[in-house]
Amino acid sequence: MFSTFFQGFLLSAAMILPLGPQNAFVLQQGSKRQYHLMSAFLCALSDVILIAGGVFGGSALLSQSETLLLIITWSGVAFLLWYGWQAFKGAFAKEIVLSEIETQVRSRWRVVVTLFAVTWLNPHVYLDTFVVLGSIGGQLTSHLRPWFTLGAIFASMSWFFILALLAAWFSPILSRPRSQRIINLFVGGVMWFIAVQLASQGWKILFHS
Repeated sequence: MFSTFFQGFLLSAAMILPLGPQNAFVLQQGSKRQYHLMSAFLCALSDVILIAGGVFGGSALLSQSETLLLIITWSGVAFLLWYGWQAFKGAFAKEIVLSEIETQVRSRWRVVVTLFAVTWLNPHVYLDTFVVLGSIGGQLTSHLRPWFTLGAIFASMSWFFILALLAAWFSPILSRPRSQRIINLFVGGVMWFIAVQLASQGWKILFHS
């Protein structure tokens, strides 16, 4: 029972820790102490839905619908390219006052919309939760499957809140103009890197079909 929980925790942590759009966004919000806990909560909540859906049968939907995967992929590419461009604009602005990307996340509603796009338009999220976690957790018995799911969810929730709190803790340093330029460059680089990866996968799917 506890070994199954630990298995889910380790597997989920291994997929969450690498740099990605969610981590970059939470780090950016935490560095400004701007709805950072809400951002962490929304990321964790999304993972709860995706992990549970993947372990309890959602992987079949993604594997059977290539069109759905293509729509998610190219929507994600477009959004990440746009988001990365806004981050780069903020990094190279003459004054770090309130960049265009910061203006777009001032309200709670805009943070929700941005996080929704960062999370749900990223096919890697579905591959991690539906394909990897779903295929492994789905093979377990009905008694052990909830423990595997809880372990995976606990890893996700712990990571996002730790990241948000650490970024907020170092906010006096991270909120400086030079630090914000570096963070914007980092965020833009991550977003464009993921966008290129998604575009490559999208072309492979199109070519294969």
